Amino acid sequence: MTPWFTELQQPSGEFFRVFTARVRAADGPAGTVREAVERLTAGVDWAGYLPHIPHGLLGLQGVFRLQGLLAEPSFLRVLATQLHAFALEARSAPGTGLGAIGTGSGHWGNLELALNRHRPALAWGEARAVAQPAVADFRRLEAWGEKDMANVGHKSVCARGLAELFASLGQPGEAGRMLLALAAWLCASEPIDTFWHDRAGRRLETQAAVPHRVATLPLETHRAGAREICDSGLVDLLDRFSERIRAGAGSGDLLATLVLAAAEKQLDARRDLEGKTAWNFVFLATLAKRVAEAGQATPQAWVQAAALVNLFPTGEDEDRPQARAPKVLPPELGLGLLDAILDGEPQQAMALAQRLLEREGPQPVLRVLAEAAANNDPAFNHSHQVLAVAAGAELCGHLPGPVQEAMLVALAKFLGNGQGSSDLGRLADAALGQGARPMP
Repeated sequence: MTPWFTELQQPSGEFFRVFTARVRAADGPAGTVREAVERLTAGVDWAGYLPHIPHGLLGLQGVFRLQGLLAEPSFLRVLATQLHAFALEARSAPGTGLGAIGTGSGHWGNLELALNRHRPALAWGEARAVAQPAVADFRRLEAWGEKDMANVGHKSVCARGLAELFASLGQPGEAGRMLLALAAWLCASEPIDTFWHDRAGRRLETQAAVPHRVATLPLETHRAGAREICDSGLVDLLDRFSERIRAGAGSGDLLATLVLAAAEKQLDARRDLEGKTAWNFVFLATLAKRVAEAGQATPQAWVQAAALVNLFPTGEDEDRPQARAPKVLPPELGLGLLDAILDGEPQQAMALAQRLLEREGPQPVLRVLAEAAANNDPAFNHSHQVLAVAAGAELCGHLPGPVQEAMLVALAKFLGNGQGSSDLGRLADAALGQGARPMP
């Protein structure tokens, strides 16, 4: 057992010092994470978390997505704290859990049988035996889980997220089999919830794909659609959104409407629901990537997305937090925005995000949001901040400017209203030989 393996199995006060030595080896962050995936995945008590999913592993892909937005010290800090969160996930008792399941033949026919009969142990064993996993294997699982909205759609989102982590790690053999097996296990697990999918199918009366095109409708039309999503009852919403699809709405306009509605829900979110509400952006980013990659998603998937956003509480207009600029604007808007978030000033953060976006565009805002997320302990906030900002980075390129603004302002409010512990980040910085937090 190397010191790194020992710390993964039982994190101690030496975790960040040992991480520092390991991440500076020749294979760097990717090799460090590959070893964590190999050592930890089978031992986590995934079944004990059901119907929920811990985000220690999924959040690692969020960290890699943010790498291009972060200075190297910030990336290493959040990678260290995310790995620490993964290592802290509850473990199965010895001799139980996924690690106690034998491997199968690696035959896709057997794996499909396991999925169709909801036999997660069989699915894990068959996927573990796939000799050379490929991204296409994860895509098959994602397509199978698309209609299942159990635990607010985690199955298809996790299948894609684990595929992206697989690619970020260089499509590794053993770690790749672990990731594929977990995706298969999750897709085959109960509970199963196809309620929204089935009802959407009855209303759509067609299986024709939603046309893949950029948004063309005016902002007011998107806002009216967002109001429908936020304020309608579920049955009424299913009728209205299905009618939009039957009328030929394109993917860009549907996505813009959904993101506007998700941004409003985020502004309305109570402090204790901030992280859960931000999952809307993660789900929508997964849908957007699926459409961009394949040119389409099933029409039911779009209706399911509308039903998911509708699920979260809507507040009254007069109670919704409004952007409030500080009396004196900071000379550097990026630093001011970061300080407003880290000081827990969500309304100032909203105003400064708007100003920075107007002056410099979305990328500087995303860099500040990524830096803010990198200062928080993922175990404290269940990786919601990392996942939400990574989703925002994915969505920006698919959205018209005013919708980008609504989303980024809502994310700034979320981060400013959800600050938690940064103690672990400071410990990681000290171990890495880094000073105070780097500025964007």
